Amino acid sequence: MSPAILLLLAIGLGLAGWLAARARAWAFRREAASGRLAALPTYHGWYVALWIVLPAMLFIAIWSSLSPILVEQSVLSSPAASNLPEFGFQRDALLREAKAVAEGSAPAVFNDQAKGLVDPYRDAISRFGLLGVLGTLVIAFLGGAWSFLKLKPDFRARTRVERIVMASLLIASMVAILTTLGIVVSLVFETVRFFGMVNPFDFLFGTHWGPDPMSNPENPDPSRFGALPLFWGTIYIGAIIAMIVAIPLGLMSAIYLTQYANPTVRSWLKPALEILAGVPTVVYGYFAALTVAPFIRDIAVAIGITGASSESALAAGLVMGVMIIPFVSSMADDSIAAVPQAMRDGSLAMGATTSETIKRVLVPAALPGIVAGIMLAISRAIGETMIVVMAAGAAANLSANPLEAMTTVTFQIVTMLTGEGSFDHPATLSAFALGFVLFMVTLALNFVALRVVKRFREAYE
Repeated sequence: MSPAILLLLAIGLGLAGWLAARARAWAFRREAASGRLAALPTYHGWYVALWIVLPAMLFIAIWSSLSPILVEQSVLSSPAASNLPEFGFQRDALLREAKAVAEGSAPAVFNDQAKGLVDPYRDAISRFGLLGVLGTLVIAFLGGAWSFLKLKPDFRARTRVERIVMASLLIASMVAILTTLGIVVSLVFETVRFFGMVNPFDFLFGTHWGPDPMSNPENPDPSRFGALPLFWGTIYIGAIIAMIVAIPLGLMSAIYLTQYANPTVRSWLKPALEILAGVPTVVYGYFAALTVAPFIRDIAVAIGITGASSESALAAGLVMGVMIIPFVSSMADDSIAAVPQAMRDGSLAMGATTSETIKRVLVPAALPGIVAGIMLAISRAIGETMIVVMAAGAAANLSANPLEAMTTVTFQIVTMLTGEGSFDHPATLSAFALGFVLFMVTLALNFVALRVVKRFREAYE
């Protein structure tokens, strides 16, 4: 049974409970001598509806994660599964084929061994789907009955409903914190495993990157896990070349749109500039690989530079810089526009020109927002993958020549985690170590941004 159907069932039961509790509260109001209740009938309805829907939704979430496991275990315990191969990949492929046919998402199986599993899958899906419906009904009924019996003329339903809503808001606010904590814990755990196999010093300061997923995991070669070229490529492409493009263009466009452009021009240019933020990164990658990189190579050859590659850090950095211009421009635009008009007028009244007012008044006053936009842009550039894959290449080079092919941390993370490598192999675990270092670098950038904002923040009345 689809979780969406169970969710609709829970919402329907909640609506029925809301109507029944509201009608019950109106009956209390008619029967009461004073004609008044401790809470409005609507809150009585919401109290019962929440006690029906929330426990049912919790059961649906748990059941949606457990039922596929129970279905698969039921199929594997059937006689039809006795002839399945022992190799996990082949067995999983047969099970997926049979499951797709049983669910109706595929017309037939391609492997004859999977035909006998279709009927057991249908029976298990039907049986556990029925159990999911019954479980939802039972839990919703119990929650509704318990809350309905608590309704009385002096029952403070509004207070109870507000507490439930407050608890829901608290849980929602904790999601981001718990997600971040989960990311950190998973990264730290796998990184510690990796550093148990490879020396951290060799990893952080080694100059050769070439992990071999097929090597002996018990005796890895530390010299092949030097990640310094990856860190350099990430900083060189995302934090140097891209920022050289994005910061001047983004800041100057923000100054023009806020100080010089008339409303008609601004109404056209600002949305057009922000469209850049909505273009998929794979499109930027195609543009970099098919247009910018060959153009840079041809220019280099024309001026006599030999060995210019069609994959280069310069091509990836330039296109990445264009991609993140809206991040810098939008934040700078909003920050400059938020500066009080009195400061502009005061500067101009003292005899300063428009350019002097921008340089000495507006930009310093808007500096915290500008720095925040730059930090956001750097974080976005450091985490970019598709442009690097398609334009910069996969070579881990420790070079300052922007015309050479380079790679970044994010590209190598994708490379290490895709494929059939074992998660106990140091080559696969190195992806988590790279992710942990990237996370720490981003965290350090945020701390720097906070210090700058705190240092230059100004308060206005």
